[in-house]
Amino acid sequence: MGNRDLSTPNATLELRIGPELATHTLADCVRRMLENASWNQARELCKRGKVRRNGVLARDAAQRVAEGDLVEIDPRARRLRENAFDDGAVVHVDADVVVVNKPAGLLSVPFDAADKNTLVDRVRFWLRRETGFKGADLGVVQRLDKDTTGLIVFTRTLAAKRHLQQLLRRHDVERRYLALVHGEPEAQRVETHLIENRGDGLRGSYGRFRRARGPVPATAQRAITHLMPLERFGIASLVECRLETGRQHQIRIHLSEDGHPLIGEQVYIRDFNRDQLAADRPMLHAESLGFAHPRTGRMLRFQQPPPEDFQDALARLRSATW
Repeated sequence: MGNRDLSTPNATLELRIGPELATHTLADCVRRMLENASWNQARELCKRGKVRRNGVLARDAAQRVAEGDLVEIDPRARRLRENAFDDGAVVHVDADVVVVNKPAGLLSVPFDAADKNTLVDRVRFWLRRETGFKGADLGVVQRLDKDTTGLIVFTRTLAAKRHLQQLLRRHDVERRYLALVHGEPEAQRVETHLIENRGDGLRGSYGRFRRARGPVPATAQRAITHLMPLERFGIASLVECRLETGRQHQIRIHLSEDGHPLIGEQVYIRDFNRDQLAADRPMLHAESLGFAHPRTGRMLRFQQPPPEDFQDALARLRSATW
């Protein structure tokens, strides 16, 4: 294969993936193509739009390559703006709402002043560039965790925000997630009350980590998740998760407390004492989203397949190569 130095003027590097690199991450392949490249440098090249896989821009450094893939590094490629979207990230836009397919590794909204280039920042930038939008800040009615991918909606007017908030309170927003989890959970409806500290510093369900003492605290949040296994692989399963409520980390907590944490889970994994399947992020994807439009009342439904890293992990489970 041979390593090449990216500092070579005008050098476009190519690598055809052989069996020895099949299922490796794109970042690992980029490192092998370069001399003395660090993991961070490899990820940065992907992030900046310098890497293509089979002719398609590949910004997800964690995606897995397959035998026969062609990976290219082009140092002359135009650098992507930090807050630019990949093509197709905006799924729907009108005067009232914006529906976006969120990538992994991106905060939905800033949590403090130091958080820049969040999803809401990128949506705002896209709207200004594509539509000339200069209105008030976008309305946030739901969030996805930093490493969760998939569909999320923002509102463009105060009336639309109030409408979506009301739908969410009435549980009238359709939200379907796909999850890859350890083991084989049963189909069930999970209802608990989530608290900020279950007793060891983690969020969790009241009375699960420590025996309940007294009534449910007034600050606890009722959380309801419907779980339905779609495929079973013995060591793991593909599970559909439908939300009635949308609490912080709800799906991750409910799956973990059921004994079936997400593959790639790094937080809600303390109580899991069996072998863990490794992944670069928690394997959770918001696959479909449906709601009544705030202006017309017409039902809107959107669906997005999981990203490559999720699909690659699922393929490995199906072929029993994990």
